Amino acid sequence: MVTYDGDVTPGGEPQTRDLDGLTLTKVAVDPEMSNNCYLLECQETGECVLVDAAAEPERLLALIGDRELTAIVTTHQHWDHHRALAEVKAAHPRALVVAGEPDADDITEQTGVEVDRRVAHGDLVEVGSCKLRVIALEGHTPGSIALHWSGGDGHLLTGDSLFPGGVGNTFGDAEAFRTLVEEVSTKVFDTYGDAVWFYPGHGGDSTLGAERPHLDEWRERGW
Repeated sequence: MVTYDGDVTPGGEPQTRDLDGLTLTKVAVDPEMSNNCYLLECQETGECVLVDAAAEPERLLALIGDRELTAIVTTHQHWDHHRALAEVKAAHPRALVVAGEPDADDITEQTGVEVDRRVAHGDLVEVGSCKLRVIALEGHTPGSIALHWSGGDGHLLTGDSLFPGGVGNTFGDAEAFRTLVEEVSTKVFDTYGDAVWFYPGHGGDSTLGAERPHLDEWRERGW
């Protein structure tokens, strides 16, 4: 059993963590982009949801195995987060493809896969008997979403909107940066406590308490 520390690398072993009702398995794919993909399994029913079918479909399908995949959530429209979507959906045709409403058309156009469920802020995504709350975080893209699980101290899957050390890239767009910082401040830091863990689309994990003292610094530097 690999001890969970959140530091996964492409080609390396996945890591698994008990989230008090959900089991999270984190794996990194694609040596160039090093995307994180997350398989969430309900501990009561065994049903699963995959967050970001980023690349290496054969590896993701092996990770899912013979478990029932009920949904594939894409956190945002950028190409590196959905390159395996078509293959995973083809292997699990009953799984709903889920994405934020403003990004859904772009995801469908880029992947050829229809988004079955277009979610908005406050919607719920079910993983068996567990319910994840959707947090809409405009800025990195118009329809970026995070997912909150209330088990234990609380857990957030933040896509590319929040990382240890700062918010997601807004590619030099100052207005988009201001929007993203405000969204993350009000919908994440003002809403959830310091003990909440978050799991981003690339790299290692952190807690809101570890990052909260740096919010003003992020605003001042502009990225």
